[in-house]
Amino acid sequence: MHKQKISKTSRKLFHKYLMIITSVILMSVIVLCSTYIIIATKSWNKEQLGVLSHNAEVIAENSEDIMQKYNDFNSDTSEGTDIAPLTMICNTMRIMSNAIDADIFITDMNGKVVVCKEMINDRFNFSQESNCIIHSGYNIDGEIIEKASEGNYSVIDTLGGIFIRNQLTAASPITVNGKTVAIVFATEPITVSWYTYMKKIFQIMLIAIVLSLILSFITVYILSYRLTKPLHEMSEATKRYSQGDFSYKVKVRGNDELSQLAEAFNSMAASLSALESSRRSFVANVSHELKTPMTSIGGFIDGMLDGTIPKDKYPHYLQIVSDEVKRLSRLVTSMLNMSKLEAGEMPINIKNFDLSANLFKTLLSFEKKINDKQIDIEGLDRLESIYVKADEDMLTQVVYNLIDNAVKFTPQNGYIRFKAYSDPEKIYVSIRNSGAGVEKEELDKIFERFYKVDKSRSYDVKGAGLGLYLVKSIIELHGGEIKATSVVGEYTEFAFWLPNV
Repeated sequence: MHKQKISKTSRKLFHKYLMIITSVILMSVIVLCSTYIIIATKSWNKEQLGVLSHNAEVIAENSEDIMQKYNDFNSDTSEGTDIAPLTMICNTMRIMSNAIDADIFITDMNGKVVVCKEMINDRFNFSQESNCIIHSGYNIDGEIIEKASEGNYSVIDTLGGIFIRNQLTAASPITVNGKTVAIVFATEPITVSWYTYMKKIFQIMLIAIVLSLILSFITVYILSYRLTKPLHEMSEATKRYSQGDFSYKVKVRGNDELSQLAEAFNSMAASLSALESSRRSFVANVSHELKTPMTSIGGFIDGMLDGTIPKDKYPHYLQIVSDEVKRLSRLVTSMLNMSKLEAGEMPINIKNFDLSANLFKTLLSFEKKINDKQIDIEGLDRLESIYVKADEDMLTQVVYNLIDNAVKFTPQNGYIRFKAYSDPEKIYVSIRNSGAGVEKEELDKIFERFYKVDKSRSYDVKGAGLGLYLVKSIIELHGGEIKATSVVGEYTEFAFWLPNV
């Protein structure tokens, strides 16, 4: 049920990514098309206005030439000699109007249309009395005539309300003997030229957009799937981790942020696995360390109460009970110190004291054990006074645990060697003892909580496995470092340094 829920959530996320990215692509396409259409329309209108302006200029120049040579033309109809030049102008306007699909006409300076292509009859003769249905009602505003007379004029509007919709309009003045006598207007509806052009553009864009959307959709689908798949795997991993299974690993693909997240996720899983293992080991060890002495204490006391143990043996067994109680006390104290150190609540009382004297004084408390095992102590006679600024009680615990560890693992007639020296930056202390040594794979774990060297070879049957962990924590709390080295069958050495401040 939970797995189906995760899969459903993953699908929702996948569809969400897919919809978002697809929407962004569609919006981008719409914006791109709209921008292109606006720019293309402006460019097309500008180009068409240029064509209209050019043709208006050509007709204006031809008209100027004809009007200047008016007297050189002979009449080709019975209507008079002034008809021939107007026929030429009108024919030119008809040809050019048909060529560019535009309406071209000439107005006088009052804005009234005086010449247009509709004023030529079927025999291509101009008739002044012909009635132009299209242009007879045109009356161009004087302001427009004034602007057009100043030079080339081009606009996109209704030409002062003459047209119902905006049209492309260009105008050019006709000047004879330095005087503007008429205006040539060339106009065309925007849709006439624009529709055919945009139709072709739309056809091209539609094909390109469809192909782009298909490719984009496929790409987005693949990318969305690749983006959500690691998240789905992490979701599945989280489910397994919550059930205590830390073996599941997220596959790392590539070297991007998601792959870095996957690596961090796997690293977190490894840390959680180690923490869980440590927790289980902690519970097992604490249970064992508490149960063993309590069982002994309970058994001996019960034996005294029910008479199993005779009264003359009471001192012997009471001593054992006392030792077990002290052992429990040490274990509880170590656990409390460990908790305080991990929580950063262990107060540090820094003072200046002689570390060499501390070594010697602490060693004296092991005099009986050392004599019983006939252990040879080396290096104490060469120690010089070395002063260190640290918490004396904590450093005493460090030295006590290291000496206690050395005494326990030194065989009969073995040796313990001390070294202590300093330089301007650091103070060094090392304690080496002869003995079986420690394997390399165990040496790497020797400072872990509740870790004990292989029980089959260990002389320490009563330790809780917290001593070296506390030693390392205290040394690091003072800004120092401790390392262990060993040669199997020869020696084990613990060496630490502290800042010389």
